[in-house]
Amino acid sequence: MKEVFVTNNPEETLKIGKILGEKAREGDLIAIYGDLGTGKTTLSKGIALGLGISEDITSPTFSLMEIYKGQKTFYHFDLYRIESENELNNLFFEEYWEKDGVSVIEWPERASSRLPKNRIEVFIEYINDFQRRITIEYPYN
Repeated sequence: MKEVFVTNNPEETLKIGKILGEKAREGDLIAIYGDLGTGKTTLSKGIALGLGISEDITSPTFSLMEIYKGQKTFYHFDLYRIESENELNNLFFEEYWEKDGVSVIEWPERASSRLPKNRIEVFIEYINDFQRRITIEYPYN
């Protein structure tokens, strides 16, 4: 299944993320693709809201991962700093994908060969300074 949205501001991107978080199932992995500044972290914040997490979500660029507890556990990964998949060898972050909860990965292309095939893919495209096209592809209906 595929859904396409056009958002006009960050608040609308946050709302799309919240809806995605509300739909998310235990064990889902959501891979968010997009250029720098397109709204990946804003969408991730919305997903967290949809999972019942009220605390402030920040991008874990330096820590690579943060864990938040809500109605479902939210594992938030940001792989922006990763230059080679070999850097991930000792992090064992794949183990989190097998746990209960929902995993969200920003910059998933940095770990493409490690990602499970059965994942939700989100593509955020820059249209102009205000608008973004968000395409969500689900592995299930």
